[in-house]
Amino acid sequence: MDYNEIGIAALQEGQYEKAVEAFVKAIEEEPENAVGYINLGNVFASLGDVEKADTFFQQSITLDEEAGTAYYGLANLYYNQERYEEASKLYETAIRKGVEEADAYFMLGKSLERSDNLKLALPYMQRAVELAPDDLEVRLSYGIILANMELFTEAGEAFRFVLEQDEGHADAHYNLGFLYAVSTERKEDALHHLKQAFTINPEYEQARYIYDMIQAGES
Repeated sequence: MDYNEIGIAALQEGQYEKAVEAFVKAIEEEPENAVGYINLGNVFASLGDVEKADTFFQQSITLDEEAGTAYYGLANLYYNQERYEEASKLYETAIRKGVEEADAYFMLGKSLERSDNLKLALPYMQRAVELAPDDLEVRLSYGIILANMELFTEAGEAFRFVLEQDEGHADAHYNLGFLYAVSTERKEDALHHLKQAFTINPEYEQARYIYDMIQAGES
């Protein structure tokens, strides 16, 4: 077992100090190998040390411009700092460099959505759904983008899919209820789903607010 494998095993057990020590030894043993730098970047990102994480990801890219996971790690770092435009470019690069997992497309879609670029976000989120059809977070986010683009029929299908898999999904109830309220005459259905949202999650104030508004409008 090499030092990177030792570090990853330690990381999986939550032993961050041991993981750092192993990855540092991996770098000392192979200073031109980007993998150790990427692994250290991931550890420091997990620990919330943004500066160190950024440094190690940047070093890994300098050593290997084809290291897709380095771009992906750096993109996650920037996304969490709300640097969405920079993050979207890095996610796109990560995908181009071979990171083809659903999460990469999902995060690229989220970054573009947060940058108010829904038209660009949609195909990436759609690809994430294709790669992870049973991931309810991905499906919900896809539905939200569709709804914000006023593609209400497709959005409703996405929200109902989530609820078919998980009847207790408060966010799906809220979004479906809101969709019914703004795009149909199905006020009873809107009220039902909004009520479900704040019943499941009593702190869902937005669902309760819209529910009360609809009720007030009918009285």
